[in-house]
Amino acid sequence: MNDSKKTLNYKDVGLRIRLEREKLGLSREKFAELVGLSSFYIGQLERGDRKMSVDTLVNISSVLNISVDYLLYGYNYYMENISISEAFNDIYKVSVDNELKELLNILEGSSKEQISLLKDIYKLILPSIKK
Repeated sequence: MNDSKKTLNYKDVGLRIRLEREKLGLSREKFAELVGLSSFYIGQLERGDRKMSVDTLVNISSVLNISVDYLLYGYNYYMENISISEAFNDIYKVSVDNELKELLNILEGSSKEQISLLKDIYKLILPSIKK
């Protein structure tokens, strides 16, 4: 793939920011305070409605303690000395991330009760799928 022609998907970037923020247990307001931006602006970034400066990108990356590559592309690029297992792990992670994004899109707008029901159904069928 020629990465120089790859365009950024700002909705995906925003989703990764939100998911990483939530993994850290940070509210949007607290995260905005740590980054030095307004929570309104963070919300726009997380929805992919706004682009950000390189300084903001680096600052967000630093606060979340993740790489800029991961924020932009969903995985880390390696320049050289990459092992086959590292490459496979990155490709697998991207594949899983894409599947999780699709599941999140499907669940978007679902009620807590609906999500709870789906979780229960998954728990019931998982043992038969693993066989």
